[in-house]
Amino acid sequence: MTTLTIPSLSGALASMIPEYPHAAAVTLAMRPLLHPMFQTLPDGISEFTFANIYLFRAGHHYEMTRLPDGSHVILGKDGDRRFFMLPFGLPDKSLLYTLMADHGRMKCVSTTQKPQLEAMGFVVVEDRDNFDYLYLRRELAELTGRKFQKKRNLIKAFINNFNYEGRPLLDEYLPDALAILESWRQEHDSPGDYIAAREALEKSEELQLCGGIYYADGQPAAYSLGEELACGTSFVIHFEKALNCYKGLYQFVNQAFASIISDPYTTLNREQDLGQEGLRQAKLSYRPTGFVEKFCAILPPVAG
Repeated sequence: MTTLTIPSLSGALASMIPEYPHAAAVTLAMRPLLHPMFQTLPDGISEFTFANIYLFRAGHHYEMTRLPDGSHVILGKDGDRRFFMLPFGLPDKSLLYTLMADHGRMKCVSTTQKPQLEAMGFVVVEDRDNFDYLYLRRELAELTGRKFQKKRNLIKAFINNFNYEGRPLLDEYLPDALAILESWRQEHDSPGDYIAAREALEKSEELQLCGGIYYADGQPAAYSLGEELACGTSFVIHFEKALNCYKGLYQFVNQAFASIISDPYTTLNREQDLGQEGLRQAKLSYRPTGFVEKFCAILPPVAG
C-alpha cells in the first residue's frame, strides 16, 4: 500500500518516533514532524490533527511508532482496550496483521481506507458514535428558514436580555477564557474534557489554535477554539464552552462564530456525539449537511 510521503527531516527529529514495537509518548517536540503531515489529509477526521492527538494523549494513552516501511502509527488504549490508527496511509497486509494481532482493532478508519481493508480480508464496521458532524458554514451563520426558527428565538432572547460583545481569542483574553472554563467546570458533575480544554488554552499559541471569546454584560461568558482541517476547506471546533446562566448563549455563539470564519472554510466540523443521546439530538437539530464517517477494523473470525 502507498503511504504518505514524509518531507525531508533532520535525523534528530525523525528519530523521536522509534521503530515498532517500540513507541514514544506524544510530545510538543513532535509537532514540526507531524503537523505538516496531518495538514495534508483530505478526509477531515477531527481526531487527525496534531493538536487533538497531543491534547488527548493522556485520555487515550496515545503513543507514536514507526513501521519498517516508514508508516507512522498512533497507538492507544481506551480503558483496557488497545487500538491503533493509521492516518497517513495503510502499510502492507503483513504489517497490518501484526498490528491487529498486537492491538486488536484499528480506529478512525476513513471511507477511503474502508474498501482497501475489506479487500485485504479485514472486517470493517461502522462507528456511528464517532461520526463527525459537518455543517455548511454559511447556513450556520445565516440560520434562515423555518427549520431554524427555535434557534433564532433563543438568539433573540439572548441579545435582547444582555449587552454582548465578541472578540478574537487573542493572548490578552486567555485569562478570561480560563475563567469561563473554570466556571463551566463548576456547573458540571463530570470533568468531561476539562483537562484537555485547559491545556488547549494554555498552549494555544504553540498549537496554533484560534477562536473567539464572548462577553455578556461585560463578563466573560463563552469561547470557541479550533483549527483548520481537510486541507483548509473545513474548520473543526475542538472546544466550545458557555455558561448556563445566559439563556440562548450557546445558540448565539454558534451563529456568531460561524459568521466570523472566513469564506475558504465551507464547512464547520463540530466533532462527534460519543453516543450521548442528548448531545446527538442537539447536533442533529442544527441540520448537518453530512458526516465525516469513521469505521473500526478487526481481524476476520477464525474459520471452523
